[in-house]
Amino acid sequence: MSDPRLTLARPDLADLDLQGLVPAERYEAPTLRQVAVPSAALRKTPDPFAEQWDQLLFGECFRVLDLQDGFAWGQAARDGYVGFVAEQDLAAPGAPATHQVAALRTYAFAEPNIKSRPLGLYSLNALVAVEARDGRFAKGERTGWFVADHLSPVGVVQSDYVAVAARFLGAPYQWGGRESLGLDCSGLVQQALAACGRAVPRDTDLQRAFFAPITADQRRRGDLVFWRGHVAILLDAETILHANAHHMAVAIEPLAEAIARIEAAGGGPPTGWRRP
Repeated sequence: MSDPRLTLARPDLADLDLQGLVPAERYEAPTLRQVAVPSAALRKTPDPFAEQWDQLLFGECFRVLDLQDGFAWGQAARDGYVGFVAEQDLAAPGAPATHQVAALRTYAFAEPNIKSRPLGLYSLNALVAVEARDGRFAKGERTGWFVADHLSPVGVVQSDYVAVAARFLGAPYQWGGRESLGLDCSGLVQQALAACGRAVPRDTDLQRAFFAPITADQRRRGDLVFWRGHVAILLDAETILHANAHHMAVAIEPLAEAIARIEAAGGGPPTGWRRP
């Protein structure tokens, strides 16, 4: 059966590409839109207070199939997640991205001057089409002036995903988040690997199925340990880094303590070990 999280279909309407694969009353081709704000929530229902399932970053594309109550229903191009995004957070596609944000977070300014008004705070992996330069600044299409050193050309990636993940240390826990101001456990894994040029699924169960299995005694730095609904990155064989709702932040914790704490709270033992 198709996974509803990743399938742009409902009983009355489905993606034209799914014709003959899933049942629906009608099929249409999605309209491509692009995120025009620093981050946009992808929600369960067309309601600003609905649960956030995922989060899109500036410049990422969203395939819109329907509009409802000020929300666009569609599918995130980066990880395939389906849900509702506020229409006001989307715009027609602009020029292709030339750069991505390489700093953990950075401001875009109204002018090529650090004393000018900040227009927004942009997170690691946000996509930017640079349209002008002035000294140490680069102007992003539909946004402001970035310090150019905080951007990297598309295709130039980082090499150590564990080191990237460690830069998020202390960031608040946010369910469904991917931004540097707050993210969840699988979002941390996804964002750190994306900065290294690797596209991976969004949720923990999807990530567990995606990566190569290993045994517990094979574990080393960079491996992943999974629980039911949770994932952590190994800094070494005995220490983990993870965004978690216990600390409500990205935290470093001894592996043995995390295993005992999660099991005592009813989360059970680790369900698997994986190597990205």
